[in-house]
Amino acid sequence: MKVLFTGGGTAGHINPALAVAGYLRQKEPDVEILYVGNRGGMEERLVAKAGYPMATITISGFQRQLTPQNLVRNAQTVVRMFTATSESKRIIQDFAPDVCVGTGGYVSGPVIREAAKLGIPCVIHESNAYPGVTTKMLARSVKAVMLAVPDAKKYFDPSVNCTVTGNPVRGEVLAAQREESRKALGLDGRPLVLSFGGSLGASALNRAAAYMLAQSAKEGKYQHIHGYGTHDERFLDELKGFGFDAAASPQVRLLEYIDNMPQCLSAADLVIGRAGAMTLTEIEAKAKASILVPSPNVAENHQYHNAMALVRRGAAEIIEEKDLTGEALWAKVEKILADPERLRSLGENAGKMEILDASERIYRTIKAAYKSKTEK
Repeated sequence: MKVLFTGGGTAGHINPALAVAGYLRQKEPDVEILYVGNRGGMEERLVAKAGYPMATITISGFQRQLTPQNLVRNAQTVVRMFTATSESKRIIQDFAPDVCVGTGGYVSGPVIREAAKLGIPCVIHESNAYPGVTTKMLARSVKAVMLAVPDAKKYFDPSVNCTVTGNPVRGEVLAAQREESRKALGLDGRPLVLSFGGSLGASALNRAAAYMLAQSAKEGKYQHIHGYGTHDERFLDELKGFGFDAAASPQVRLLEYIDNMPQCLSAADLVIGRAGAMTLTEIEAKAKASILVPSPNVAENHQYHNAMALVRRGAAEIIEEKDLTGEALWAKVEKILADPERLRSLGENAGKMEILDASERIYRTIKAAYKSKTEK
């Protein structure tokens, strides 16, 4: 079987594809895989690291704010739509896949659209609770739309074949054990609060976290691991401005990048972070209580919808960025950790949401699409 994967722009579109590709190779070692991404996108680095062959096209999205500079970019996007279509068609014809799998992002649009026109069975995966534009555009052209959460189904026409598969979870996340992780991290018996805003950081979240960490350090009741990212140079100065003394606060660990996330997540009692699809998938997989601060700077405000899918089920608490202050964050942390039953129920309800066999469900959907081709 030959399978073409396409998706890009953010890790939330790329990592699900790579996770499924890895699972597919475990199930069928002889499978041939090609990944199609955007030229210059982060998928070039991530796919190469995962060891899969890759082809690229050039595509971009439309800028919604109509400045003179963005008008030029939008004109370039129109041109790229035509060139990306021809590039996609050539790649598909050269590789001759049996099935194409799209995981979102601009790059998957022309690839899946051209594959469907050529009669190749296609399936797409939507990792968010609110489907992206590309997913909704392609939904009628594919054999199946695979959803991370049931909430997303209401945004599609009833004629679309939707199936709930969940998001695939990294094996190392599932394998990490709480007590072993806490021991390896050198933690004591106090609760651990894990907070982060992603690899680049999130300035609003860092501002609030600075206050929270400084207040917590004064009391010493909790342990903290905070990832502040690579693009927030002011964070450490602001922390000092709140009177934080790193030398006197060994229970607070500040990291530019958390490179052992499976271990930290497994060890945590409470997680504070954004509401990207894969972050929430891992929080659910480890049944962790969380405080979510959705980024408002994302397409269709999808992080808010992702967060609310948990909030409605009593599986997380939310602070919208417009309401986020250090005082508000610290008060919510204190309230949750002071209530063991609330902490337990948040984590338990999050765990109930996770679909641990997501990779197998996606694999079966791919195989069904392949079977539809072989039976013609």
